[in-house]
Amino acid sequence: MIASIFTKSRPFNYILVSSLLVLCFLIYHFSFFGTSENDTFSLSEGIQKLVILFFLIASLFITNFITKRNGLSKDNSFSALFFVSFLLFIPSVFDDFKIVLSAFFNLLAMRRLISMKSLLTPKEKIFDASLWIFIAALFHFWSILFIFIVFVSIVFHVSGDYRNWVLPLIAFFTVGILFLFFSLIINEEWISSVGSQMSINFKFYPYEKSANNLALVLYALFSISFLISMIFTLSRRPIMMLASYKKVIFAFLISVLVYIISPDKSNALLLFGLMPVSILATGFIEINKDSVLKEIVIGTILATGILLFIFQL
Repeated sequence: MIASIFTKSRPFNYILVSSLLVLCFLIYHFSFFGTSENDTFSLSEGIQKLVILFFLIASLFITNFITKRNGLSKDNSFSALFFVSFLLFIPSVFDDFKIVLSAFFNLLAMRRLISMKSLLTPKEKIFDASLWIFIAALFHFWSILFIFIVFVSIVFHVSGDYRNWVLPLIAFFTVGILFLFFSLIINEEWISSVGSQMSINFKFYPYEKSANNLALVLYALFSISFLISMIFTLSRRPIMMLASYKKVIFAFLISVLVYIISPDKSNALLLFGLMPVSILATGFIEINKDSVLKEIVIGTILATGILLFIFQL
């Protein structure tokens, strides 16, 4: 039933998943009303929440754009469905302004890097992607690790030109100089804020809510299953798409590393892996011909996301 609806890319499907995202976003925030400290919020807080919602919806459509525009899926809307379904695993992200912005800028970088397979204007794409990644690092420092995918893309496509290897360094100094300039003019605390994020912490502590721990475990199980499936079915994918799929795999692995080494661990950090996991899940659905299995997998992930969302309120 669900698989048959999202097999085609229809405007109705995107309205459906967007509405689900907006509905859950509103439920999450209004569920805190009634407590003494959360009866109301200020105008600035309200604007910030709307900005978070805007960037989450934008991330949804950019993920879908990356998937369809670069041939990572057929003419369907599974990636959008999986993005929202897995987003419901981590409702805490609805309140994390910096993580949402950082993940969004990394998505813009991935859009440029995956499109490099066309070999059109590779230098512009390398510089743009590097620029977005370093901007993302201003909001969550360890997202800077995604710069590794820039060099992977250079190796895959344009390693012969030495100038391509210098472009990320130019982007780094561009963002660094502009950040220091505006920090010194507007607010010097921005510098210390970024500096405080540079520490590494490998320690894991259970979350207070058991539902949060369950969400992390189930997200890991689903994503690892889809990752293994993609690795073992790469030989069945179109040859011209192999580099793009490998970048998606690298993006997922880096998102795991970002979670592992970040000092302040929360499930919101899983947002960095939502785009690659959505593509990996879509690949799993498309490569399997068993319609019953498709319905079970899609229905299970969607139902699990909704239940985990409710339990974490």
